[in-house]
Amino acid sequence: MWFRRDLRTHDHPALRAAIAQSRGGPLLPLFVIDPVEWQEWGEPARAHLTASLRALAEDLGGLHVRVGDPVAVLPALAGELGPLSVHVSADHAPRVRGRDAAVAAALVGSGSRLVASGSHYAVPPGTVLKPDRTPYRVFTPFHRAWEAVGWPPPVPPGPRPRILAVSGAQSPPPVQLPAGLLLPPAGERAALAAWRAFADGPLAQYDTDRDRPDRPGTSRLSVHLRWGEVHPRTLLAGLGTSRAHVRFRTELAWREFYADVLHRHPETEWATLDPTFAAMQHDEGPEAEQAFAAWAHGRTGYPFVDAGMRQLRAEGWMHNRVRMVVASFLVKDLHLPWRRGAAEFMRWLVDGDVASNAHGWQWVAGCGTDAAPYIRVFNPVTQGLRFDPEGDYVRRHVPELRDLPGAAAHEPWRHPARRRGDYPDRIVDHAEERAEALRRFAAVR
Repeated sequence: MWFRRDLRTHDHPALRAAIAQSRGGPLLPLFVIDPVEWQEWGEPARAHLTASLRALAEDLGGLHVRVGDPVAVLPALAGELGPLSVHVSADHAPRVRGRDAAVAAALVGSGSRLVASGSHYAVPPGTVLKPDRTPYRVFTPFHRAWEAVGWPPPVPPGPRPRILAVSGAQSPPPVQLPAGLLLPPAGERAALAAWRAFADGPLAQYDTDRDRPDRPGTSRLSVHLRWGEVHPRTLLAGLGTSRAHVRFRTELAWREFYADVLHRHPETEWATLDPTFAAMQHDEGPEAEQAFAAWAHGRTGYPFVDAGMRQLRAEGWMHNRVRMVVASFLVKDLHLPWRRGAAEFMRWLVDGDVASNAHGWQWVAGCGTDAAPYIRVFNPVTQGLRFDPEGDYVRRHVPELRDLPGAAAHEPWRHPARRRGDYPDRIVDHAEERAEALRRFAAVR
């Protein structure tokens, strides 16, 4: 069983298939650390993966880890052990599809084969189609069709496998987390505990609290979904028909929609879905670099933006409402390319998912799947006042402003006598930059 983005033992079709084929014989649980992928991930993601592998090894009773290109590692294992059936969860990510084809071809020479089962999604990417058999590019009709297609119930676990011990196991490269960064527990048990805690509490108010970063109103399950420590099917099976449950199911559908878009348009990991936006004018030069650094380190002078970017570096995670606001600020107030923000997110996010990250950024930047995107420019002050009305979220992450009571934390320039430390002045005027952003959008259109 070659684990990848499916680090769990329950609701796992590929693991169930591997156990069934073993017929009580030995099973080798394998994880391959591809050095190319490892370098692309940020330290928070590497740290979570390392912890999740330890948890999976404990749950299974063993896990064989090797470091190298899977196209070489899998045939080498077949050479050591004899012909293998290598079971995997089907992966629809563009680069992985090509890699899996190369692995399958390389295994043929040893009489081995790659066997794909299941999917990382409730509805596999590429499944949901319009009546004319073409794909959707807008979320709302995709969502309706996704619900209509439906999904099977969770797969029950098979018998506990007898684990094969093999020499040559390796350890993941060491991880050095930035000082002060605290990550959530990893592994399937942590994922299921987080789901139970959310389902028993905040889920009931999810439709009203999900946009409030000052409240514990979201599930924080994105990291567990990203690494497959829980399957979305498991979450969907626990949802009912209340407004809050329907809203949470819709958020899971957004994740599946973006996976579908990337599956059909693999170039959009870093290229705009709407090609007209390739001509968008972006700022360059020393001032643009200084602006990017101020944004990345939470030093823009806009407290709601700065709180989000500081949360990112402190937790490896950021509330989704705030993700939209900080992304809009980078693209439409600082006039910098969305790709730079997407790369910065992937550097720090422990839940960094390629499809959701790329297309979430493009949705904000106006070059992705939205039908009328260019007029949406988030105001960082009014967004903060609306979704963090008492300023609790800002004060939690921007200690310089802890002496500003209530909503005053969102506009420290109005209270200069009570400002603390070296919190910066606003680096741009939002009203001016909004007008400039609309001018550039109009030029592209």
